Amino acid sequence: MLKIFKQYYPIRNIFFVIGEFLFIFLAVVLAEMILVDYREAAFDISTYSKTLLIACVCQAFLYYNDLYDFQVTATFGELGIRLFQAIGASSIFLAGVYIIFPDAIIGHGIFGLSVVFIILFIVAWRLLYAFIIKKGLFNEKIMLIGSGEQAKKILSEVEERKDCGYMVSLIIVESQGDAGTIDEIRTGKTYKTDYHGMSETAEKYGIKKIVVALKEKRGAFPLKELLKCRTDGIQVIDGNSFYEMLTGKLIVEQINPAWLIFSEGFHKSAVRRFFKRSVDLLLSVILLALLSPLILLVAVSIKLDSKGPVIFSQQRVGKKRKTYMIYKFRSMVEDAEKHSGPVWAQTDDARITRVGKIIRKLRLDEIPQLWNVLKGNMSFVGPRPERGHFVKTLEELIPYYGERFTVKPGITGWAQVSYGYGASVEDAVEKLNYDLFYIKNMSIFMDIMIVFKTVKTVLFGKGAR
Repeated sequence: MLKIFKQYYPIRNIFFVIGEFLFIFLAVVLAEMILVDYREAAFDISTYSKTLLIACVCQAFLYYNDLYDFQVTATFGELGIRLFQAIGASSIFLAGVYIIFPDAIIGHGIFGLSVVFIILFIVAWRLLYAFIIKKGLFNEKIMLIGSGEQAKKILSEVEERKDCGYMVSLIIVESQGDAGTIDEIRTGKTYKTDYHGMSETAEKYGIKKIVVALKEKRGAFPLKELLKCRTDGIQVIDGNSFYEMLTGKLIVEQINPAWLIFSEGFHKSAVRRFFKRSVDLLLSVILLALLSPLILLVAVSIKLDSKGPVIFSQQRVGKKRKTYMIYKFRSMVEDAEKHSGPVWAQTDDARITRVGKIIRKLRLDEIPQLWNVLKGNMSFVGPRPERGHFVKTLEELIPYYGERFTVKPGITGWAQVSYGYGASVEDAVEKLNYDLFYIKNMSIFMDIMIVFKTVKTVLFGKGAR
């Protein structure tokens, strides 16, 4: 497993992405060698730089079309549609680059032939990878101890994420009757109901990792057996920690204060805070200047479309529970909550104006929050700022909800790009699972990844209401 941005990814997946890049590069080189003298193509440095541009652009559009989310591209039909969309978008983008920079053009006819080879190579590479995933080749075998909700969630995630790199080979349930409840997720697992000979059993099944997800650890914790496993070189990991690195979120209903206290993370050094604030200041000034024509266009559109102010302001709860006024472009009718009181926006909400639907979908209504970032009320990346009315209710219902206020709220965040819009207590719980993961593991590099995911979300209009 490879640790990137506080999450673990199978090395197999990293090789897949690198391999696909090399195949795209090779496809272009092959087209060059067919249509141009192969000796000229082999030694021309400028040709390789042009080829690199094509490979980088193609892979970027593969990412932005969800072609690295193997749950999205599970069917051959969906793969084909998204692949042609990605290649088409890459071609249009590169055509624009070639108009602006004619010297970047790779050569007459080469690009067209390259596209054919790229499609053939990518499809062949992905079919091979799909076969590897289906057969579970190179999966790391794990033993799961437990049969409660946490164990079920872990088993379900491993089963659904076919490319996660893990395979549950053995489950030790806490009582004889628990095997049936676990087996509702999937049959065909091997079960044990006792902890005797755990190390020998792990060696028999080729298991190098044990995940402990017991419902009740007091009085039933297999201390002696797990200690022997550990000294025999088998990794023993707590269920919460394993779920965190597998999914990029926590389970607030399952974690206890002791786990939060003793687990890694929650580092908020002065250097990191200074760097984050400096980036916030610099980017907010630059973006406010660059986006000023768009700001003017949106403001005029709102004014012409419906009655009311252009800017909508509302009180939100920020870091250390300090309240502040958040600013957005108005996307709803004036006095939208006059009769209903504070409520979450719903899908196809009748209060949203015509222009409001467009700016919400493209997230343009968030642009005035750059002023909040400039003032220091918010950061670019952080938990979504919530209203005091909802905070009071959610804190009573959801454990650890108050931990969100240890950092500044953000225009975008890990929960926003991972889960989308939430309009219920259940959604708030799920978003808190992601927010706590971010607060626990926040870093500059993770912020950069969230910004890239935000661009992807904005381009495809996901998660807006």
